[in-house]
Amino acid sequence: MVITEYLERNARLYGMETALVEINPSEERDAAVTWRDYNLIESANPDAPYRREISWSEFDRRANRFANLLLSRGLQKGTKVAILMMNCLEWLPIYFGILKAGCIAVPMNFRYSAEEIRYCLDLADVEVLIFGPEFVTRMDAIAGEINLRFTFYVGKNGPAYTEDCIRLMGYCSTGAPPVALNEKDYAAIYFSSGTTGFPKAILHNHRALAYSCEVEQNHHGQTREDVFLCIPPLYHTGAKMHWFGSLLSGSKAVLLRGVKPEWILRAVTEERCSIVWLLVPWCQDLLDAIDAGRINLDDYYLDQLRLMHIGAQPVPPSLVSRWLKYFPHHKYDTNYGLSESIGPGCVHLGVENVHKVGAIGVPGYNWQCKIIDPQGNEVAQGDVGELAVKGDGVMLCYYKNEEATNEVLHDGWLYTGDMARMDEDGFIWLVDRKKDVVISGGENLYPVEIENFMRAFDKIKDVAVIGLPHPRLGEIAAAIVEIKEGVECTEEEINAFCEGMPRYKRPRKVIFDKVPRNPTGKIEKPALREKYCKGRLVESQITG
Repeated sequence: MVITEYLERNARLYGMETALVEINPSEERDAAVTWRDYNLIESANPDAPYRREISWSEFDRRANRFANLLLSRGLQKGTKVAILMMNCLEWLPIYFGILKAGCIAVPMNFRYSAEEIRYCLDLADVEVLIFGPEFVTRMDAIAGEINLRFTFYVGKNGPAYTEDCIRLMGYCSTGAPPVALNEKDYAAIYFSSGTTGFPKAILHNHRALAYSCEVEQNHHGQTREDVFLCIPPLYHTGAKMHWFGSLLSGSKAVLLRGVKPEWILRAVTEERCSIVWLLVPWCQDLLDAIDAGRINLDDYYLDQLRLMHIGAQPVPPSLVSRWLKYFPHHKYDTNYGLSESIGPGCVHLGVENVHKVGAIGVPGYNWQCKIIDPQGNEVAQGDVGELAVKGDGVMLCYYKNEEATNEVLHDGWLYTGDMARMDEDGFIWLVDRKKDVVISGGENLYPVEIENFMRAFDKIKDVAVIGLPHPRLGEIAAAIVEIKEGVECTEEEINAFCEGMPRYKRPRKVIFDKVPRNPTGKIEKPALREKYCKGRLVESQITG
């Protein structure tokens, strides 16, 4: 079964029920276009201009319209079509329209610079681009340098080199396009996070997308009654693949454009959300606001909220302990994954394993995992090695990059580049990225371990550990520490707290600064290395 069939099934069975809601508390929507402007939407609440919704039948019809628009332009099966938009109600129908046309969807990071946009369009052989008003300036800068067959604009008063996407969709049939799809067809190209330079293009087939639906619904048990609050960017596999659980169960999802704690709790209250996926910084901000008295939980209706889960980066155990202090009846889960493994789920903690918080978990539904040495042999239980995963969600290849593909794919196994160990109960603990290991005086220091320890200090909001050059030890561990707002803290206090760690693991230098994170919550360590050691990257080795 291909993923577009789930949408068509939902349209048949739950046609007029709400599929998607967009909430944008901060926008007047003067630049944005809505399907209501073209009489293409049947449900809108004029009393809540920041809120829009569509039903399952509307969702499917919008997808069909866009698919038929692409086909009317002569696009063939396998044509690459890129999406460069912020989260909005148009995003997913356009994505599914690309798939229904037999084309390959190419979601793009909304933080890309103009040069990165140009690079990724070229790398993925994109022929058609759809973009929104937030990207006009960047697109203007490269419009004369990119070779596209068509450029569609989702907004009002688009640039002269674009066509009005929603208006053109209005002329197209709502009927299903005459394109046969199968699980082996190419479906999507996602880009790696690009934290070590320009990103790589990751090719997945339709089986991988459908597989991610099965994995997500198995892990979190979504039912028709659940409402999923989605905040992270839809271009990333994490947000979309978690939403795939809602697709499989035919349940409502809410796209919240904003991360303020009060916006999150208001959305949970007004939309009766039962599942929320947070990134570490947003969870920290929410808990800090509660601690400081800026948020009173009695002002919100949260009884229906049953599950909070975190993904996309290592989760400090102290953070989960704080959350469960305020929300003791919530189930908690964490997911591990990569875009190369179609996002979250190849490893997951499991809601029944809160006693193992800190671990990334056990192999996910129908996934296999092992921890290996540099020769590809499994290490002894408890030893540190590289995590490898295998399942139907593993990418086909890095598009147009055979060398990089051969480095990470071996007999169906994906070598993740993450260092991990397995405890006596079979739970996997992430130690660090292979390239982020700090080698100080011959000792391997794993920044994630140090960061998790330091985040337990109640004055620290966030921390990142990197290696700095040292004339005698080769490099030392330096901690970039972000202190909570309104709190004073000294280096001496930090050092005193770190005495709880073995001496060789303690950071030799403490730097007070903001910790930069990308849209999916990962610490941007290359930016910190560039700032504090002029871009010197540590070439780590696994030492036995």
